[in-house]
Amino acid sequence: MRTHSPLFLLAALGALTLALPAAAQVDTSQWKCTKCPYPKGTQGTLEVGAGYTSDDSTTFGNYTGLDQKGAHLVLGGEVRHRGEGGYFAELTASDLGLDIRSFEGRAGREGLYSLSLGYAQIPRYFAEGARTPFLGNGGSTLTLPAGFPALTTGAMPLSATLQPVELGYDTSRFELGGKWVGMEDWTYAVSLRRDVRDGTRPTAGSFFSTAANLAQQVDQTTDQLEVSASYAKGPWQGSVSYLLSSFRGGDAALTWANPFTPVVPGSTQGQLAQSPDNQFHQLSGSIGYQISPTLRASADLAVGQGRQDETYLDPTLNTSPAAGLPGRGALPVQNLDGLVTTLNFNAKLTAAPMAGLRLLAQYVRDVRDNETSVNAYPQVATDMFVAPTRSNTPFDIVSDRIKLGADYRAIENVKLNGGLDWDQRERNFQEATTTRETTLWGRATWQALEPLALTFNLAYGDRNAGDYGTTYWFGSPQNPLMRKVNLAPRERASAGARADWAVNDQVSVGVGADWSNDDYNETVIGLNESKTTNLYADLSVAVSENLRVHTYVQDENIESRQTGSQSFGAPDWTGKVKDHFTVFGIGFKQAVIPDKLDIGADLTYGRSRSETSVQTIMVEPPFPNASTSLDRFKLYASYKLSDKMTLKGSYWYEHYSSADWRVDGVAPATLYDYLAFGQQAPRYNVHVLQLALRYSF
Repeated sequence: MRTHSPLFLLAALGALTLALPAAAQVDTSQWKCTKCPYPKGTQGTLEVGAGYTSDDSTTFGNYTGLDQKGAHLVLGGEVRHRGEGGYFAELTASDLGLDIRSFEGRAGREGLYSLSLGYAQIPRYFAEGARTPFLGNGGSTLTLPAGFPALTTGAMPLSATLQPVELGYDTSRFELGGKWVGMEDWTYAVSLRRDVRDGTRPTAGSFFSTAANLAQQVDQTTDQLEVSASYAKGPWQGSVSYLLSSFRGGDAALTWANPFTPVVPGSTQGQLAQSPDNQFHQLSGSIGYQISPTLRASADLAVGQGRQDETYLDPTLNTSPAAGLPGRGALPVQNLDGLVTTLNFNAKLTAAPMAGLRLLAQYVRDVRDNETSVNAYPQVATDMFVAPTRSNTPFDIVSDRIKLGADYRAIENVKLNGGLDWDQRERNFQEATTTRETTLWGRATWQALEPLALTFNLAYGDRNAGDYGTTYWFGSPQNPLMRKVNLAPRERASAGARADWAVNDQVSVGVGADWSNDDYNETVIGLNESKTTNLYADLSVAVSENLRVHTYVQDENIESRQTGSQSFGAPDWTGKVKDHFTVFGIGFKQAVIPDKLDIGADLTYGRSRSETSVQTIMVEPPFPNASTSLDRFKLYASYKLSDKMTLKGSYWYEHYSSADWRVDGVAPATLYDYLAFGQQAPRYNVHVLQLALRYSF
């Protein structure tokens, strides 16, 4: 039996009244729609509670805000209001008691205008257990306590001067926007966004043969303004917009004291440039036209300009006359006066010439033109001596891409997809000025049985680089047998298959496999081959009306091989890297008491291992393996106390362990000429318990 919604019946009755005499029309002024999609009035939820984190861990705190042991506030919710005449207001907030807090608000009138605002904060941490003797961390100048400098790390008073240093920053995003519908089918929009990064990040500074880890200040602000207007009427659609992006990097440089006894008199301080302030402007437009019901054309164009004119730093801070090193006066200009222009063009044509067939043709051009003036600059090598002058290199790149594709439903149960992608890139000041790559790809989906769907895909790409030369713009040339990975000729092949089987109404299964291989068949020195295999499966079971279970597993292997030369000639060593990843997960959700008590749980198991080995003419032992393991268990429950009040609880356990030979066992004084942070590969066991009340109104 066919049924109709109340809205459909109202529309049918309204149409029927138009055909009746005026005297017979029904008075509908008092009718109410009880199932309209936007209920009037104010509704919302408020969630308040408390949580506890069992241990300190900056790694666990990455993107979770739970980096410190102790109690935390659980606070969030949402409120929505809809009034007469299409007026509305919405506000959503989450994790207000943590460092990943966010909120978003919108208000306006449906179909006429709207205003929006938002805020989000995300923490990022880089190391656990880092220690340093430097003072002033987080600022632009790092100094040292008494007892420095020293000849070696072993001679430094580290036992009395090392202190913990936090390496990480918060990213805060502020957003404000507006949109309104104007006259004659135009819509206008404006948006403002500010991204702020504040904190520190790890870096390093060196003097000749000595080096030290440093906490580099992060004080960056990016402001973005976008104004746009769009038009839509009949078969025509179009838009025009302006974008301004402004970046400010805080202090111009990080200055640090040399913890080692200077090799050259006067080398007591070093300086590292911070990211320079810059701006980017872009004007863009798009147009689309529905030529016929089966044919559509569209295009968009954007032109941009980036500028950077920050004043240069001195080539060195060493002012000792004995060193004879150049000052800022030796520079040919006082700032880069950098200028880069961009052009992005995209044209697309789609057609459906017959039932079951859809065609696509697309052309894309991207141009980056570096118009910065070229000057010769003196170089100060290791803060000790003047090296030959070096000129800045204005890299340009022009990319042209063509895509041709087709979708065809050959018979009722088979769908075919295929196409050709062509990519040409022209560069200057590179070993290969032109690279061309052609890729053929295809996909077939076969509904073998009503509950069984099979998908197969194949792709093959060939990139050639024409004549590969040797560059002389950067001082000493590279080995002429070496090929850079982004410029070298390459053959790329990939294949995949997947099966999705709906066993019955309660059980569905999916299995698949992917394989890809990159063959750099003309590379003598460099990356020779990279191969990836990936196997995966997933299962979903509706055990009963109130219980659902899901599980998945994935296993991926990545292998690569490269060759090198210690003698600036033929290959005399080979390096191999094998990476293996395994992920398994299982979870369930059950309504223990329908409409009253719900519980659920998720378990995740992840392992990774990286094996690196280098073979020379000697018998070389492999590097130690790098590995990580992650075990995560989440349990959650909600109990409905009343129509408006719900009690929610959750338990989260996470165990993480890793081994990294690059940092494990390397304390601040382990290496005599390298003052390290001494952080180790992260390991933690963290329990998080949360309990909250959710009130609906």
